[in-house]
Formats: sequence, structure tokens, C-alpha cells
Amino acid sequence: MTSPLPKPPLHLVHTSAPVDADGVAPLPENQTPAADAQPVGFTTPMTQPFGPPTDVDQPMVAAPTVAVQTEVRERPTLVSRGFRAAVFMLAGFPINLLAFILIVTLFSVGVGTLVIWLGLVVLLVATKTVFGFAATNRAMIRGLLGVDIPTPKISYDGSGSFWQRYLRRLTHPQMWRNLAYLLLAFPLACFEFPLAIAGVIILPVGLFVLPVVAALHILLAKALLGPNENEQLVEKAEHLQASRARGVDAAEAERRRIERDLHDGAQQRLVAVAMGLGRAKNKMDVDPDAAKALIDEAHADAKLAVSELRDLARGIYPAVLGDRGLDAALSSLAAKCPIPVEVHVVIDPRPPAAVESTAYFIVGECLTNIAKHSGATEAKVNAWREERPTGDLVIVEITDDGHGGASMRPGGGLSGLADRAATIDGVMTVVSPIAGPTVIRADLPCEW
Repeated sequence: MTSPLPKPPLHLVHTSAPVDADGVAPLPENQTPAADAQPVGFTTPMTQPFGPPTDVDQPMVAAPTVAVQTEVRERPTLVSRGFRAAVFMLAGFPINLLAFILIVTLFSVGVGTLVIWLGLVVLLVATKTVFGFAATNRAMIRGLLGVDIPTPKISYDGSGSFWQRYLRRLTHPQMWRNLAYLLLAFPLACFEFPLAIAGVIILPVGLFVLPVVAALHILLAKALLGPNENEQLVEKAEHLQASRARGVDAAEAERRRIERDLHDGAQQRLVAVAMGLGRAKNKMDVDPDAAKALIDEAHADAKLAVSELRDLARGIYPAVLGDRGLDAALSSLAAKCPIPVEVHVVIDPRPPAAVESTAYFIVGECLTNIAKHSGATEAKVNAWREERPTGDLVIVEITDDGHGGASMRPGGGLSGLADRAATIDGVMTVVSPIAGPTVIRADLPCEW
């Protein structure tokens, strides 16, 4: 039995689009798509994942589960790469032709009419046009070639008059990098367009030449339309700083949880055992029957203390995860869930231990919330390893047919899971419209 092919990531939260210099509207390349669903939050925070197998004194009833392996999504074939490259080149010619005509015309008219101040307005329109066509080219490369070029983060000083702010926008380095790309893209499109027609007619050209030319085009686009090296380093430093802060908070919360569980659970049990044994010792000579009853009570408390310590140890890092891997660990979580859970796992080779433990606890806490709050009758857990140009990912997706309404809110359980994923540069997304279904997905990189 095989599972469906992995679904693309579901992103509900987008960073705010920086506004242009006059603060009126976002720049075209910073516009982000709207979310498909409007989520609301859980009413209670997440709890710990399901505990370990119970003692023989406490029988466990397991829900029916299915544990199978899925096929990894195949890489694009040679034919698909050639076809996508041909479509990109054919579609890019009219767009780049229009961009070249508009940009050359607007800048020529703008510079020529600067003496009568009309040129400033024309150059303002030209600037907007440059950013708009740059965003269009990034979208084409993303949609047709499957390569995501990040939008450079552009920030402006909002002080000064309108024209001072506009001048800062006009002289921004990214403005001229976008302009350079658009001016180079037109002669490149003039070469690519007939080549794409030849590739459609002549099979070897379409299979072997078009993908190479498209790859060179992507390199040019990354160099001019994407963030430069300094911007990438700054963004990475900010991301690492935020991840470190969230990791410290998650570790501190975990430490407090362990301390609380030890104090309120096993420690109290052990104190009761010591007190019971002390009372039994005093009664051993005068009332052996009462002493025996106290010893039996202390024995029961000792078993409970051992069980709680085992639960606590497995809550830190479950033994089955280290011994048998994520497949067996997720199957054991599904077996303890009171509703049927279908598990599909194929992760080969095994990812780092930090990735496995993060995926395990995300699934465990999500299944706990599904059982307690969702009203679902069944759930599915899919986990697979996916190769991407930026590095391998372990993707975990939990789906239920409950009433929905889950979202990440500050201090909530899902935000805690997102913080745990962020410690290894992972991203967690939630789609949970009212009336369901709910899909929780975590993309966890194997290198960070």
C-alpha cells in the first residue's frame, strides 16, 4: 500500500510587506498571497505526548493502526525539465519585450523632462514599473522552473518630504539591480525564444540544451533579483538569533516542566514510600498485620513512582526512538491514541537525532490535542524525507477530520511546537478552517 504523494507546504503566516518610501502601498515584489483559511485558536494549551506503555497492573487498549511505507516523490524527469524550460522561454519573451519597451521609454521621457519637473513623476512611475516586472520575473521562475528566488528586504528611511523619500527609493541598490536584470533579460529572451521553438521541434535540443540555458538564466536572476551576499548574511544572522532565543525559551520551559513533574509526581511518591516504611518499621513488633498493610501500600507507591519516572524519562527522549527510529516511535504513539490513526512513514536514511525527537514530540502533542479537543473520528500521520536544492528535509504532516479552529497564538500549544521546530531552523504551518479538516505540517531540515 502506498500513500499519496507529499503535498506542498501550507503557509498561513507571511511576513508583513514593507511599504514603499511614501508609505502608501507595498512594493509589487513584496506582495504576498492571502491565506486560504482564517484559523482560530485552541482553548487549552498543548499537553505532553502520550506516555510509555503501562505496567502489567494497568492494561492498555490500543486503537487500530496501520503502519506502512510510502514512495518518495521522484525528481523531475528530463522531459519535464525540458518542457518547463521551453514554456518559461516562450512565456518570458513577450513579458520581457514589454518590460524593455516601457522601461526604456519611461526613463528616456523622465530624464528628458526633468527640467520641467514632470520628469520626477515619470521616473516615479518607471521605478514602480521596474519593481513590478522584477516581481513578475521572480514569480515566473518560481512557477515554471520551480526555483524560489527570495524577495530582497527593502527598507527605507521614512523621514523627510515625499520627494526625499522617493529619491532614496530611486537610488536604492536593489532598484538598479532590478533594472540591470530587465535590460539584460530582453536580449537574452531574444536568444531563448527561437531556441525554445527549436527545442519543441528538435527533441535533443529540448531535452539537453533548454534545461542548461534555463539554469544559466536562473543564475543571472539569483544574482540580480535576489538578495545580495550582505543581505543574505544579515537575514541569516537575524534568523539564527531568533532561533536561538526560541530554543533557549523552549529549553527553559522543558526544564521547568521536568522540575514540576519531579516535584509533584515521583518526589511525592517517594516521600510517601519513606513515610510508609517508617510507620511499618515502628509497628512491626506490636502490630505485624498493620505493618504488612503499610508495606503493601509503600510497595504500590513505589511502583507508581517508578512508572512516573519512566514516563518522565521517555518524555525527555523515548527509548524506542533511539533504538528503532521514527517509524516505530510514531507507530507506538498511534497505538496509544484513543481514536484510529493511520501512519505512513518512509525516512531513509535516518535523520539526525534532534530531527527525530522534534518530529516525535510534534506528532505526540498533536495527537494528544486531537484526542482531547478536536472531536475527530480518525487521524493520519505522514512522514517522509524530501530532497531539495537547499538541503534534505524531514516533513511531518498530521491530519484529522475534527471540527477545526486551530491556530498558532502567543503562549498556545501550537506556538510551543513551532518554537521547538525553530530550534533546528524548522517551520511549522497550520491550516484549520472551521468545520475542519485540520492539517498541521512541520518542515524540519536535516542540516542547520
